Amino acid sequence: MEDLSHYRKSYEKSELLETNIPEDPINLFHKWFYETEELGGVEEVNAMTVATIGLDGFPKSRVVLLKKFNEEGFIFYTNYNSEKGKAILNNPNICLSFFWHSQERQVIIKGIAEKTSEIISDNYFDSRPDGSKLGAIVSSQSETIPSREYLDNKLKELEKEFDGKPIPRPDYWGGFLVRPVEVEFWQGRPNRLHDRIRYKLLEDYNWKIDRLSP
Repeated sequence: MEDLSHYRKSYEKSELLETNIPEDPINLFHKWFYETEELGGVEEVNAMTVATIGLDGFPKSRVVLLKKFNEEGFIFYTNYNSEKGKAILNNPNICLSFFWHSQERQVIIKGIAEKTSEIISDNYFDSRPDGSKLGAIVSSQSETIPSREYLDNKLKELEKEFDGKPIPRPDYWGGFLVRPVEVEFWQGRPNRLHDRIRYKLLEDYNWKIDRLSP
């Protein structure tokens, strides 16, 4: 067994206090997101882990890219027929998490996912490079395939088929909007006494703010 008990880091870059936070978690997320982007050290600041409960009853996490966020929630795109897509359509209660190591910060979002409108999915799909558009059509995401060559050959066929033509969004590919019901902000602090601030959505759509023990 590999002993990793000596892997330690002291978190000392910042603090998270009730005196300097907004009433709405989206505003704090916006602040942290762009601070991380400006200060650097994170190659893809919009990379997040999406955790779902699969059709087999097991939780599963994977990294995807956040493409939009606003007061409604957080949007990412995927194949609706993928393992992830099917899991979300079966159980829309999911979790998003961001870890921005350069700032010693983590954000954990519990939310309820729903498909975005076709217009939103169309607009984003149209903004993608042609290679990415074709990739969405080529890939029967999460399905077993015979080889890498199978994908490459399928891509070549579609490149010929759509040469000089518009590439339509397949109806099995689109966005999910995750409406948050709970957002936790974690700021690393010395001695493992980290700051944890939780926003919880109430029935009147106001946010209750609590400090959690680290």
